[in-house]
Amino acid sequence: MSGRDGDDFGGVANQRMAADPKASAWVSANAGTGKTHVLIDRISRLLLMGAKPERLLCLTFTKAAAAEMANRLNKRLAEWARASDGELKDSLRALTGAAKAPDDPAPARRLFAQVLESPGGFKIRTIHSFCESLLGRFPLEAGVSPHFSVLDERTASELMEEARDRLLLTTQRPGGEDIAAALKVLAGMVGEDGFAKLKKELAFRRGRFAKQQHRVGGIDAMIDAAYAGFGLTPGETEAAAVAMAVADGAYNVQGLRSAAAVLAGGKKTDKERSSILISWSAMNAQDRAATFVTLYMGGFLTKEGEPRDKLITKDLAAANPQAEEALLIEQGRVAEVGKRLHAVRDAETTSALIRFGGALLAEYEVLKSARALLDYDDLILKAAGLLESDGGVSWVHFKLDGGIDHILIDEAQDTSPEQWEVIRRLADDFYSGLGVREQDERTVFAVGDEKQSIYSFQGAAPEGFRRMCAYFREKTTNAGRAWRETSLIQSHRSTPDILGAVDRVFAVAEAADGLRGEDEEIRHHAKRTGHAGLVEVWPVVKPGEVADDTAWDDPVDRVGTDAPAVILAGRIADAIRRWIDDKEELVSAGRPIRPDDIMILVRKRGTFADAMIRALKVRNVPVAGSDRMKLTKQLAVMDLISLGGFALMPEDDLTLAEVLKGPFIGLDDEALYGIAYQRSGSLWRSLREKASDEAAFANAAAYLKDILRRADYAPPFEFFAHVMGAKGGRRAILSRLGHEAADPIDEFLSLALDFERTHTPSLQGFLNWIAAGETEVKRDLDIGRPEVRVLTVHGAKGLEANVIFLPDTFSVPDQRMEDYILWGENTPLWPADKSTEPEACRTLREAVRRVGRQEYNRLLYVAMTRARDRLYICSFAGAKQAETGPPQGCWYDMARASIAGCGSAVEVPVIGFDEPGLRLASRQEAAPRESGGGRRPVAEPSTPPAWAVAPPPQEPTPLRPLIPSRPEGEEPAMRQPLGVDGIARFQRGRLIHRLLQSLPDLDPSRRAAAARRYLKMPVHCLNDAEQAEIADEVMAVLEHREFAPLFGPGSRAEAAISGEVFGHVISARVDRLLVTGEAVSVIDYKTNRLIPENENDAPVYYLRQMAVYRQALGLIYPGRPVRCLLLWTDGPRLMALSDSLLDRHGGV
Repeated sequence: MSGRDGDDFGGVANQRMAADPKASAWVSANAGTGKTHVLIDRISRLLLMGAKPERLLCLTFTKAAAAEMANRLNKRLAEWARASDGELKDSLRALTGAAKAPDDPAPARRLFAQVLESPGGFKIRTIHSFCESLLGRFPLEAGVSPHFSVLDERTASELMEEARDRLLLTTQRPGGEDIAAALKVLAGMVGEDGFAKLKKELAFRRGRFAKQQHRVGGIDAMIDAAYAGFGLTPGETEAAAVAMAVADGAYNVQGLRSAAAVLAGGKKTDKERSSILISWSAMNAQDRAATFVTLYMGGFLTKEGEPRDKLITKDLAAANPQAEEALLIEQGRVAEVGKRLHAVRDAETTSALIRFGGALLAEYEVLKSARALLDYDDLILKAAGLLESDGGVSWVHFKLDGGIDHILIDEAQDTSPEQWEVIRRLADDFYSGLGVREQDERTVFAVGDEKQSIYSFQGAAPEGFRRMCAYFREKTTNAGRAWRETSLIQSHRSTPDILGAVDRVFAVAEAADGLRGEDEEIRHHAKRTGHAGLVEVWPVVKPGEVADDTAWDDPVDRVGTDAPAVILAGRIADAIRRWIDDKEELVSAGRPIRPDDIMILVRKRGTFADAMIRALKVRNVPVAGSDRMKLTKQLAVMDLISLGGFALMPEDDLTLAEVLKGPFIGLDDEALYGIAYQRSGSLWRSLREKASDEAAFANAAAYLKDILRRADYAPPFEFFAHVMGAKGGRRAILSRLGHEAADPIDEFLSLALDFERTHTPSLQGFLNWIAAGETEVKRDLDIGRPEVRVLTVHGAKGLEANVIFLPDTFSVPDQRMEDYILWGENTPLWPADKSTEPEACRTLREAVRRVGRQEYNRLLYVAMTRARDRLYICSFAGAKQAETGPPQGCWYDMARASIAGCGSAVEVPVIGFDEPGLRLASRQEAAPRESGGGRRPVAEPSTPPAWAVAPPPQEPTPLRPLIPSRPEGEEPAMRQPLGVDGIARFQRGRLIHRLLQSLPDLDPSRRAAAARRYLKMPVHCLNDAEQAEIADEVMAVLEHREFAPLFGPGSRAEAAISGEVFGHVISARVDRLLVTGEAVSVIDYKTNRLIPENENDAPVYYLRQMAVYRQALGLIYPGRPVRCLLLWTDGPRLMALSDSLLDRHGGV
């Protein structure tokens, strides 16, 4: 119901009451009533009252909501800091509702600086973020690693797969018999896909499983609870159930024998049954048990376990009613035994599931612990455990007690019971012990809307919101503090027509189930009175409205253009295109409709969402794409994966063809045909052979050769970053696929970095890792671009749009998609057959169905209340639905019936439909809420100056450091690969260099003994022969008369030189340097090498090395000739290098 112009319905007054910082408050707020605004007001007033920013804790549901709240709060405080005294007083008076503003507004002006300077600033964060910081502050008390990391979904999935593999291995080891037996039972129940589904369900519900295990006291206790859930005694077996059923006294033996005698005189079927009864009743108990299922039960029950219609022919029954009665009694008893046997089988499979699940999750915990990892469930559960006041962690409360004075919870209806437990334990200190401070008002504030609780799969439930309200009400009032419960029903978002439609839809008890209590009424009041609004219900699109144009060679999974979902998507896209072309006016805003005014909401992503996006693109309507996407299904990522696949296997023709036609190279079909047709070898070989024929082929071959070269050594991120950047890949992809391809590209590169942090960085490993996972990209569509948004109702939570389409309104909760496992209070139950499941399972299943139905209703409420000005409800039907009409209780059925019952609703033609639609609308009476008639004026384009578009000049290339002793080409071969007489490679050379460096400083008479002592040291691991050989070689050099001047006075060992030579900066140490007044001699030792006959045969690398030394020393000692000498110790032999030879090898 909408309010009259000027009616406030307690809107502002209730907001101020909820924002009053002196009382704890619980606020139930309808959609669009300003929940975030109230939160900002309350925080502002808490700060004005003197609360310190760092002592406020505000918990939100999403990071985006936390960021928005922080930004809005900082914006307000910044405005206060800049405002004049008069403006600031007006703002404060409007905030508090006081008749008079404070005389001195300076404290309010200082709040912005106070917030910036406060330790840690505002604590506005998600519950998971808060728990992570709490565990990081008290890791030892919480029993976690001090340097733990939080698992993302991808890594958690990988760990679960690893846990499964490790668990399967344990079945082959001693002690793994129980797990092996459990797996055998499961393998008999499900195939590969079913097993994967079971594992996925256990992984998703691991927090609930762990909680049940902790509550009942272990896996065995859970199994006992499962047996009790099936109505059995713990450990009961089929044999025990049958033995009890066939025991003497368990059935009416005399009555059955009498009935058998009667049957013996009847027709053929009577005689057959008589024979079974007589033979079976004559057996001993052991034989009766052995034949009970295979023989006896078949006489009373069908193969499906249902009671047989006839146990005795009609005439015989009429003559012998007592015989028929005995047979019916026994039939009922046998049916009960049959049910019990089914229950035993279900209990055994459930027991196997529990044992396997417990072992799997235990292995998962071991892996997490070994790697110091926590998942999101751990953050909540371990934080709750940390805050337990029992034991040795009471002081944690004491530490926190001094840090939090006010707790504020946003979107409280989406808080799970485990999260409420963390909040409850935080707030309990407000009401006990030293937490009760008379001088301070410590408050709890929560704002939410039960009608918008749509995250039951995460554990959230509307009753949790009500239950915690009662809990905190009792706590606060018992502590003698102020408590308020307030409702916000005045919407600032939607027009009266839309809110009226919402009220009418949910006035029906079936639609309101899950949105309100028994005696409550759903009421909305509109602040936007006098604004034009529209609610329109379109006719249903049915099969056969257009001809099928599916070609014979279309993919089998392609949705044809005759599909109702495709037809409806096209008609919605046509309508939007007309609005844009005709400049359809958004009357309440006084301007034309823009693409970003429109949001299309679906229950689930799938065929329609894809068809909708495609239809908009075909009609050139700007569209933001899907709000979530499977990364490996995105064309941009598929192109990158194909390029990586080619780099790993160039001979894969299909992969190369994908790359050639993709955006990186861009060949058309004709060019690709020219390469592929009648080729003699692989496509890659054909491309290289034809590179000289056309420039396009040559460019493609050159591009791919560079890719192959880089793939040999580059890690995944570097490889793909090079492709995206230097090779122009990002520009090529965005040019072909549009800007929406940027998100999957960035996510792909981010995953490459993540992979390198946790895996060996190989390209093949990364591509396998990507292919094995199901990475889903979550895109933020609320980013202000002028595009139509297509997203799920869950994704639209917290968003709004001027125009909303609800096209997926025929679908209802699919009972086939119910939880694979039924989760009881203390244990999971897994009945193999719904038709034979016990009452406990049926009760659980009905509860699950009711929860699903209630959330279905709340999803409709959320969807309808996203609309500001226009709401279009439409749908498409399958073949069966086209005959039977809309499913009972579906969104379309509820909305159309409610709007049709409104007297002001009228039928209107809808373009593209033969049948009329139904419209509820009002005219614009108030002034448009936006002035200017359109979006903000855009500045006229101007030509930028030349310097702004010219590429910057090339940066000077820095000189490349060069170390001459490190080869840039091939080094000469060793004489023996492992050195002389088994000495390890390079060790002999290092020892000789070391001795030639040190021994010349000693007296010649002491050199030989010093060499032997040095070589004898254990660290060198030389035998006597090796020691003697090296010592002799060194002494032969030092005692050679020709070499004596090189080691005499004025010579230096390991002389450092540096300088700029041949365009390079060099840094080197020469083995021996002799500087005299006449010349400079540089000597380089060469050990264990093949000695060339003359200088011309010396390895090129050595000649280049010595040319660098000569050039550098010539600059250091100008005017003196530089002699370059190679001293071959294996001779020994001294080789002088001529200047003419070194001139030819200079320039490096």
